[in-house]
Amino acid sequence: MAGHNKWSKIKHKKAITDGKKSKVFSRHAKLIAVASKAAGGDVSDPGLRAAIDNAKADSMPKDNIERAVAKGTDKNAADLEPITYEFYGPGGLAFIVETLTDNRNRTAQEIKHILSRRGFTLGEPGSAAWAFTKSGMEWTPNSTMDLPDSELESFEALIEDLEEQDDVQDVFSNKS
Repeated sequence: MAGHNKWSKIKHKKAITDGKKSKVFSRHAKLIAVASKAAGGDVSDPGLRAAIDNAKADSMPKDNIERAVAKGTDKNAADLEPITYEFYGPGGLAFIVETLTDNRNRTAQEIKHILSRRGFTLGEPGSAAWAFTKSGMEWTPNSTMDLPDSELESFEALIEDLEEQDDVQDVFSNKS
């Protein structure tokens, strides 16, 4: 019965949780780097302070935070720019996808590919934003819609595919 010991089970569980933490930490690192660049590395800047506080709330290590701040102030660092994508998905739900990327063309093609695999297309700027109100960094729906049970699986699969993409920071929908 090779491979059926306690350590192998722990090792596999640890790999899964470490992978999830890594995704969360890399998203925080991108946000911190962008805020650091905008603030010129001044950690007392409210935007940078908020990004650092959010990272600390998710237990991001101090040295990772310091590296992200330094990366934002580095002259050789790639410029990360925020881009918002809008589309309509399963059941006519409106979606807004917030991204941070160093290559707009690559990210746009990856988002379009994910959507086309599921039978959806990217909308024009403003096509779905009317259904939301932006407050801070969050998009809150003006009204919500129910999704039929037959389309719930498609909705969850689409959200999962989008969140697995490295440049995607947040996905918002008006699902109730």
